[in-house]
Amino acid sequence: MFKRDGTISFLTKLLSINSPTGYTNNAVSFLRETIEDIGYETMTTPKGNLIVQVDGENAAVTRGLSAHVDTLGLMVRSINSDGTLSLTKLGGPLTPTLDGEYCDIITRDDKVYTGTILSKSPSIHVFKDASTKERDIDNLIVKLDERVESKEDVENIGIQNGDIVAYDPKVVITDSGFIKSRFLDDKASVAVLVSILKMMKQEDVTPATNLKFIFSTYEEVGHGAAWIPEDITELLAVDMGCIGLDLDCTEYDVSICAKDSSGPYDYDMTTRLMNFAKDKALNYAVDIYPMYGSDASAAMSGGANIRAALIGPGVSSSHGMERTHIDALENTFELVSEYIQN
Repeated sequence: MFKRDGTISFLTKLLSINSPTGYTNNAVSFLRETIEDIGYETMTTPKGNLIVQVDGENAAVTRGLSAHVDTLGLMVRSINSDGTLSLTKLGGPLTPTLDGEYCDIITRDDKVYTGTILSKSPSIHVFKDASTKERDIDNLIVKLDERVESKEDVENIGIQNGDIVAYDPKVVITDSGFIKSRFLDDKASVAVLVSILKMMKQEDVTPATNLKFIFSTYEEVGHGAAWIPEDITELLAVDMGCIGLDLDCTEYDVSICAKDSSGPYDYDMTTRLMNFAKDKALNYAVDIYPMYGSDASAAMSGGANIRAALIGPGVSSSHGMERTHIDALENTFELVSEYIQN
């Protein structure tokens, strides 16, 4: 049974932990502690991916399920002469939405400074192009909440090129069930898979086959699950469903992706998921995502000899200020639950 309050509570905590791609140790540690407290053993790959093994009725078959804990973010590209920071992207954030966001600057010795991401023309009273200047990465800077007026001032407090810049997720849960936050891609699906693990333990559910849950750490830059354990023959990536244009998915649905930028997903596996959703009377949509990749496509590109499929809760404004609804998480939970038991 899907536990709404428990899923939201875990998701809210996970969203509060900075985990831009390449800087995920704290989020993985929290995830590991949570899963081990539920009663499972975990292992961590050299790359940092967290793997959980669950024994099933048919031990000759191992299915994989993946979700990624890494998020979009930024990094200090250079320190400017006026004490501001120039930036480079980690993953593909929608940069116009970052103008005005509060952020943390995390140094290599774990000091954390705060700041604000701003346009290089940040004041309508000063700059004629304040409202028209492009908000691309080359026209955004970080203004530190420190008394710094030069490059040397910034270096003296310990900030250097290559430091992580993590921006505020701005988590809001509404009474009407909407979840508004950055990084629902893909922490919403991480929360769904943790709820699946908790359900199996609490309700004594044995899956139909062995399962390996993979929580990856570099999905946003394309190689999160490029390596997966060799015993996996079928991988279900649980990521996010897109909303807009000619897409059928809504913020209340579980999305089943038939094809993304890497090509079509396994026909029989995708059909099976569609039939599960239909039989369970779930709110679901089948869509094509031409500007999208997943852990499953990374695994196949990495040479894995697997069947693969992709599902996830519908998330609006992806890579910007995202929003979904608790119903989408529940529909995704129910589809994953049906998948692992059949």
